[in-house]
Amino acid sequence: MTYEKDMAEEVIRWKRHLVRRPSLFERTSKKAQNKLNGLIPEKVHTVMTESIKKMVQATLVGSNITTFKKDIVHLSLEEREKLVKESIKTFQKTAAVEGAGTGAGGIFLGLADFPLLLSIKMKFLFEAANLYGYDTKEYEERLFLLYVFQLAFSSEEHRESLLELIENWDERKDELKEMDWRVFQQEYRDYIDLVKMLQLMPGIGAVVGGIANYKLLQHLGECAMNAYRIRKLKEID
Repeated sequence: MTYEKDMAEEVIRWKRHLVRRPSLFERTSKKAQNKLNGLIPEKVHTVMTESIKKMVQATLVGSNITTFKKDIVHLSLEEREKLVKESIKTFQKTAAVEGAGTGAGGIFLGLADFPLLLSIKMKFLFEAANLYGYDTKEYEERLFLLYVFQLAFSSEEHRESLLELIENWDERKDELKEMDWRVFQQEYRDYIDLVKMLQLMPGIGAVVGGIANYKLLQHLGECAMNAYRIRKLKEID
């Protein structure tokens, strides 16, 4: 059995897990978050959306500048994926240290975790893209990164449509001019709200912050690998 065939089967298992029926806890949490979001004034939503947009755009620019291309031209897909897996482990450790440090610092440092963790996640996505052989200097590749990010941190309501977009990227990318930043920020914030609130609690913040960030990078790594696998398998076919 070839590596590509093994990889294709892993993608199928990942997709099944991704679009599985949400648990009762997940459904209840999402309803509560939707209700809370409905109580927030529109002006606040606008400010939050613009803040997240600028934060993400800044990390995209910074990550693009600080990501150096590796010599991977002659590497097989299996060898490239070994490097991606090593990268995930490295960024998991970085995120865990950052989360534990800000979590131990209480509320004020805990709030600083949001942009720091966002930057770590984006930096990882840029490195993964380069390891799979995609040029992040191209706008469409940076846009793809954002959709991978959104797929990783979205509710079940959006996963299927985002997965369909990624599966048909070459056919759909020209119709996508700009990210829907309102949906982007709300889905991301809702996804991590509960964990990050626990991180602010005295006494357990450091432990929660370290573990949560480690798991979030693991989840993002799985989504990124499988999203790029989908594209690579199409190119092979």
